[in-house]
Amino acid sequence: MSSARAERLVNLVLCLLSTRQFLTAERIRQIVPGYADARGDEAFFRMFERDKNELRELGVPLETGRLSSFDTVDGYRIARQDYELGDIDLEPDEAAAVALAARLWDSPELATPAHGALVKLRAAGVEVDEDQGRVQPRVRATDPAFAPLLAAVREGRAVTFKHQRGGVGGPVQRRTVEPWGVISWRGRWYLAGHDRDRKAPRSFRVSRIMEPVTPVGPARAVTVPDGVDLMGMVRVGVEPPPVSETARVWVADGRANGLRRLGTVVGRRTHRGRAGDELELGLRNVDTLARWLAGHGPDVVALGPGRLVEAVRANWAASAANHAEQDQADRAEPLART
Repeated sequence: MSSARAERLVNLVLCLLSTRQFLTAERIRQIVPGYADARGDEAFFRMFERDKNELRELGVPLETGRLSSFDTVDGYRIARQDYELGDIDLEPDEAAAVALAARLWDSPELATPAHGALVKLRAAGVEVDEDQGRVQPRVRATDPAFAPLLAAVREGRAVTFKHQRGGVGGPVQRRTVEPWGVISWRGRWYLAGHDRDRKAPRSFRVSRIMEPVTPVGPARAVTVPDGVDLMGMVRVGVEPPPVSETARVWVADGRANGLRRLGTVVGRRTHRGRAGDELELGLRNVDTLARWLAGHGPDVVALGPGRLVEAVRANWAASAANHAEQDQADRAEPLART
């Protein structure tokens, strides 16, 4: 925005705040500096319409009305009670929390808005001591995808990107997402939104989103549904599900110490001539626990429930099939060369 236009908008706001009556466009043209420079009536009305739209987009409560039923032209004013900021009274601990939050953001994308919020609070008479307290929190936003995702949220624009599921080494899939927000949870950033491919709300860890993040579609096409809990979306996607039942596992002596630390020994047991312990584990996800148990080979045996036993056997069968295919391919390669 040019300095001349900014000055004209400020003068327009001051003018409309200073009157209780509705001022017509012609009267505003005579009072507010800057409008007299318009070349003709048509140029003035175009300028005035742009300024009115600008004020409404900035959140200025511009009223339209007439003084009496005999008037034939609309007038404008700004109700002071709707425009002015109400009294803000923060307790000392609340002011300290605001200062702590302002120090939290150390990325360029978030540092400027946080500083602007502090300036507005101080202008309203709220004392915020940024040096209070010894805690120095930091939420870093160094992931390359962070800035374009935050821009897409602000613009209300869908994005497409490649997402590496499960971290390094995991499968890479392309996703098209309508972004609702970028959320910090336990020191990590997550994108929450509507996944068009899955046709359902989903959250993605930002560090697993690969560049480039490409905007698709027009701006302001994405709206956040009413009542959606973005933090709740991230929490459900990140935190493990609750324990649904108890799994029973046999572990050979001296093996699977990590598994032993998470389980409870309920007794001694021999399996196929090998001594070991029977453990009980909280079962949260059958597939996850089955992959873990299958990775220990004959040193660990799933005893129950039945669906866990079947899942472990299915993992073993899939692993054996993969090894058989690889062996067959290795044998075929020398023959192909000859």
